[in-house]
Amino acid sequence: MAQIEAKLLALGLALPPEMQPPPGVLLPFRFVRVVGHRALVSGHGPQNPDGSIAGPLGRLGREVSVAQGYGAARLTALSILASLQRTLGDLDRISAWSRVFGMVNSAPGFNQQPSVINGFSDLILELFGPEVGAHSRSAVGLAELPFNIPVEIEAEVEIRG
Repeated sequence: MAQIEAKLLALGLALPPEMQPPPGVLLPFRFVRVVGHRALVSGHGPQNPDGSIAGPLGRLGREVSVAQGYGAARLTALSILASLQRTLGDLDRISAWSRVFGMVNSAPGFNQQPSVINGFSDLILELFGPEVGAHSRSAVGLAELPFNIPVEIEAEVEIRG
């Protein structure tokens, strides 16, 4: 069994199937695009184990607490890992997490976006360790996110051939 897969199992975590968009929504792009030794990951949101969009929905600082946002960012990490596994075949091919861009659906005055996106970063560092898992990161607040999700995250990773 691959190392990252074994760590997920040991933590009791499972990767969700491909996201099921709401009825009538078309997603005309790839969730992961491999270019040379890089995998560019499109924005992902939190998913339930069946692939549907996970709640709670809404803005941080209004309908969603920092703790719930942290959990949503953690679920988003699982969503991204699932897309990477489907594309790469093996998460152990990831040699470095290069860049993470975290977007938080924020109510006016909410300024704890880094604490929310830590849910993503903490899980990646736990799974991949401080060398491979270390990444540059932005955590920004936005007025709206698709489908009213609380968090959307995109990333870039380096991969082994």
